[in-house]
Amino acid sequence: ALASSIRLASRERDDADLARVAVDAELKQVRVRVRELGQELDKLVNRVHGSEVARTEQRLRLEQLQERAMEEFGVEVEALVSEYGPDAPVPGDPPVPYVREEQEKRARAAERQMTQLGKVNPLALEEFAALEERHAFLTSQLEDLKKTRRDLLTVVKEVDDRVEQMFASAYEDVAREFEQIFGRVFPGGDGRLVLTDPTDMLTTGIEVEARPPGKKVKRLSLLSGGERSLTAVAFLISIFKARPSPFYVMDEVEAALDDTNTQRLLTLFEELRQSSQLIVITHNKRTMEIADALYGVSMRGDGVTQVVSQRLRERESA
Repeated sequence: ALASSIRLASRERDDADLARVAVDAELKQVRVRVRELGQELDKLVNRVHGSEVARTEQRLRLEQLQERAMEEFGVEVEALVSEYGPDAPVPGDPPVPYVREEQEKRARAAERQMTQLGKVNPLALEEFAALEERHAFLTSQLEDLKKTRRDLLTVVKEVDDRVEQMFASAYEDVAREFEQIFGRVFPGGDGRLVLTDPTDMLTTGIEVEARPPGKKVKRLSLLSGGERSLTAVAFLISIFKARPSPFYVMDEVEAALDDTNTQRLLTLFEELRQSSQLIVITHNKRTMEIADALYGVSMRGDGVTQVVSQRLRERESA
């Protein structure tokens, strides 16, 4: 009976050992599983924490964007989402559907362009206002200048028209008188005035054609010195007759003339003195003989200049 009990106890002990080994093996597996689950739990906790941090960051970013949209653009979130959200087409010509990748690419390009532009100038609005005021001032000044220019051009046109009219009238009178005076100082000769550009009276020149009797040439350069001098005197007298003046001053106009031509010139002087006063500087005795008064300048022996005057006749009252 004892041996049976011992054998029974021995079997129970072996069964208990086997059960203990099995339990130890199962416990080991459970611990490995617990460790694996613990690691997975840590990963989940970290992921959850990261997600919460990301959500917090996203929420803060959204709040910042909302505040920025409200402060800078004055647009509520609802209006911003409805007009520029992912469901709304992207403005353009024509509008295109929203594609995040393309819009992110556009955003990066815009950021690069903004970076290239540099920092924002806080005084830009003030500078723009000052420049705008300056531009308005310069614009008004420019308009005043344009108006003044138009007025000046109008005045210039009126003056040009008046000058052209007066020149044409004076030229016609002088040309008419020159033909008559030339025929008197050169009996049998032919002289006239010719415009170089009759189509433009403001810039035209005047040429003198003179053909003394017995000659075929008309150019002044081919005439003798006396003939050129007499032609110039004829032209001068023509101006005097066309546009009379109260007095005339002439300096030795008959110096290159012979007696015959001098007498013809003195005849013209006699006609001029009827309506004007002539002051003639001369050394010619015949010219002095027709004068009303003579004024001479001589130097005494002591080097002092002396003026001598002599009235030859009284002018008859007109």
